[in-house]
Amino acid sequence: MSESPTLTFKPVTTAEWDDLQALFEELGSLKGCWCMWWRQTRAETQRQFGEGNRQAMQRIIESGEVPGILAYDGGRPVGWCSIGPRESFPVLDRSPVARRVDDRPVWSIVCFMVAKAYRGQGMMTALIRAAVDYARAQGAQIVEAYPILPEESNDPRWLVFSGVRSAFERAGFVEVARRSKMRCIMRLELDRLCSHEG
Repeated sequence: MSESPTLTFKPVTTAEWDDLQALFEELGSLKGCWCMWWRQTRAETQRQFGEGNRQAMQRIIESGEVPGILAYDGGRPVGWCSIGPRESFPVLDRSPVARRVDDRPVWSIVCFMVAKAYRGQGMMTALIRAAVDYARAQGAQIVEAYPILPEESNDPRWLVFSGVRSAFERAGFVEVARRSKMRCIMRLELDRLCSHEG
């Protein structure tokens, strides 16, 4: 899929807000979180589930912050990846599983949404690569993620929003920590990647 001539990627700004809404609306009940899970407390996310979280995401975008990347196929929004400096996701530091590995500055990939017709076709890896490209352009040196290991979970479906390890492996990420049987922390060091490419 990543080689499709019609597949493009855009950072989400106010110009893409309607497209992000269209994708989340298509995903039905999943839209209630509006990718605020790692940005605010669990109580806030649950209390604002639905319209409140939609407005919270809209405020982020209107402030000028780019909360992630949208994938388009022929102009239609078909996938989403939330990425930003780790500081954009303060709840990560409250998680015993996702707490910081060290004090190095990182960008974090925390969430994916993919239109049903595009699942199982490599869209997640394509989104990861696009997100990495965006982070690199913003000066990031390390991109970090917190995917699950589906083989270690009895029912991984509800956890897939954070990505699966195999997709990150295909994008060059390596595991750097594991504090849970079914979730790990992975990183891609961009300065090292650039030196290899050079």
